[in-house]
Amino acid sequence: MNTLTHFNNQGEAHMVDVGAKAVTHRRAITEGDITMLPSTLKLISSGTHKKGDVLGIARIAGIMAAKQTANLIPLCHPLALTHVDLKLKIIDSENKLYCVCTVETDGKTGVEMEALCATQIALLTVYDMCKAVDRGMVISNIRLLEKKGGKSGHWCLHNK
Repeated sequence: MNTLTHFNNQGEAHMVDVGAKAVTHRRAITEGDITMLPSTLKLISSGTHKKGDVLGIARIAGIMAAKQTANLIPLCHPLALTHVDLKLKIIDSENKLYCVCTVETDGKTGVEMEALCATQIALLTVYDMCKAVDRGMVISNIRLLEKKGGKSGHWCLHNK
């Protein structure tokens, strides 16, 4: 793909017409992480954070974000998602929390934006819940790992 599809012939932004596209099963997998102080990570892993279950709340926030992507990103199509799976893994040796998200649908357009949005919001939720004890947390490495479905087929970061 070598053209930007969200612009019409006059150069104006528009929502892409997907009406003639075939319905296919589509899946996107994304990742990201948030690095923090060891003491902040310990609060999260021990479950002793005064705001509650940081991982559980972040997971729910990510799922909710995937479902709201079309309301947040102006040219995204509203999609009926069939599956959202968000996993958060503590990596003590790197003082970070790693997030991987899989989003699926049967539709006419992909779910990359939904998966990216879910990953970002889950990590932002961790930041929000922990900022009182660690304002220096860094969210990074948000990216698409894999997408399947549609005319463009299968794309994987590691097979570029």
